[in-house]
Amino acid sequence: MWWLSRLTKFQMLKTYEFSGYPVVQARAQFLASAKYGDDVIAETSISEGRTVLIDYQGSRVPVYGAVRVFEKGEGGIPCITADAGIVGVKVPSSDCTMLRLGYSLFREVEYLLSVGQPPENAHTPTLDMHIMMLRDWILDAGITLLEIPPSPSGHRFAVCLTHDIDFLRVRDHKFDHTMWGFLYRSTVGAVCNFLRRRISWRRLVSSWCAAASLPLVHLGWAKDFWLPFDWYLQVEKNLPSTYFLIPFKHHAGDRAAGRHAKRRATSYDISDIPEWTATLIREARELAVHGIDSWHSRDRGREELRAIETATGRSDIGVRMHWLWNNENTFRELEEAGYAYDSTVGYNETIGYRAGTTQAYRPLGTRRLLELPLHVQDGAMFYRQRLDLTEPEAWRRCATLIGNANTFGGVLTILWHDRSHGPERFWGDFYARLLGELKSLDPWFATGGQVTNWFRQRREVVFEYPSAHGPDHLHVRYRGERVDPPLTLRVHCPNGPAEECHPVSGQACRTTDIPWTGESEVEFAQLLREVSNPPAQTHLALPSYP
Repeated sequence: MWWLSRLTKFQMLKTYEFSGYPVVQARAQFLASAKYGDDVIAETSISEGRTVLIDYQGSRVPVYGAVRVFEKGEGGIPCITADAGIVGVKVPSSDCTMLRLGYSLFREVEYLLSVGQPPENAHTPTLDMHIMMLRDWILDAGITLLEIPPSPSGHRFAVCLTHDIDFLRVRDHKFDHTMWGFLYRSTVGAVCNFLRRRISWRRLVSSWCAAASLPLVHLGWAKDFWLPFDWYLQVEKNLPSTYFLIPFKHHAGDRAAGRHAKRRATSYDISDIPEWTATLIREARELAVHGIDSWHSRDRGREELRAIETATGRSDIGVRMHWLWNNENTFRELEEAGYAYDSTVGYNETIGYRAGTTQAYRPLGTRRLLELPLHVQDGAMFYRQRLDLTEPEAWRRCATLIGNANTFGGVLTILWHDRSHGPERFWGDFYARLLGELKSLDPWFATGGQVTNWFRQRREVVFEYPSAHGPDHLHVRYRGERVDPPLTLRVHCPNGPAEECHPVSGQACRTTDIPWTGESEVEFAQLLREVSNPPAQTHLALPSYP
């Protein structure tokens, strides 16, 4: 919500969270509330307790809080509609444009960053759509906009490849649930998948061969086909990635309850693989915590963090909870434990945007911790108990998320589990194809730590007016270490040529991108002079992040 509240500091635009509003000298006023009492436009109904889908530029955007529907009439020009009627109107005048929304934008952001979206709306980057709409309304009011987009200079978006290492070796499992489960899935289950046309004849035979070789693997006479590191290092050659490793084995968790809770315990921990941790570090891979109890206890969180610190020699450690467990206090517990970032906010049952965004963000109630949202998970797509997608269906889903990242920026976070490349899953070919498609788009590939550190530096940029100067003397400054890869200072000039339109909304504007490492302070007036044919008057700075 910080990105939105900062707007009230600029005199060219005002936002309000209440129905009454004062008289101000501003080019645009935004009133975002579902409360009664507006004396400009008549209101007829309110929606409580159910999600309303609003229509904007051909897209459907869910609104989770109360929604006011405006009556048709002479009070304003409809700009946002829903099935129930008009939920946004524009009231233009000679010196100011007022935009009245029938829902609270602040509360929508709060809901997305705390509760999150239900699985049925996972496909919509809702928060990013709200940011896009706000940007469009500013430009439509004739206000020149300075923005720092959520992607590094020279790249449309970032990609973070991650791996949860839940199982290390099949030989670690002797006559337990994991072993019997593998034997069933690689024999009977493989036949069922073949009949359902989920696997080919070749993969069916490979599954049977893997099952038949299990005694030889346990004896050490055959290669352990679960061990993941060699395969991932080869398919991700020269690409950074993050491995979330178990800190303590044989421990399901202090609060593990339920029928299958004991299965959360693993048969390995990071202390069992010193040669592999050394190899991964040498190959510039990041090692992070696959947490067991960090989600509910800062003390246990510190113990789990120290286990990874000891192996890596680093203190800036990230975490993702095993099975994605969390509660309303998890973010505060993780911050108090000392984690640099978390990457638990995602879905087990589907793929998409639980927090409604592609951006790394600071969770509500924390000071330093950043959340790296999870978007794509292999098991969610392919498990029969989850989406149970065919590979063409999964490809279309992933292509949609890639397209959104290419449009909105941010980071696309992908999770591929330890044994997904081999029998009996055989999801490795799909992953390799996905990497090939991503590489063709030239995103910034980075570890979880690198991505969140970049977003943290971006958040530290300050827009300010030096004392005794007016709005034409806006300065942009940053006081930290050099930003690498650089940020982008993006200048939107409204009412540009028709051929220079916004890529999403289609609104006419001229956009200029300038790389910026933060090493020098920038004066916006000077920046405008560097842009050809700049508008001469109103301007606004928009940080554009949650």
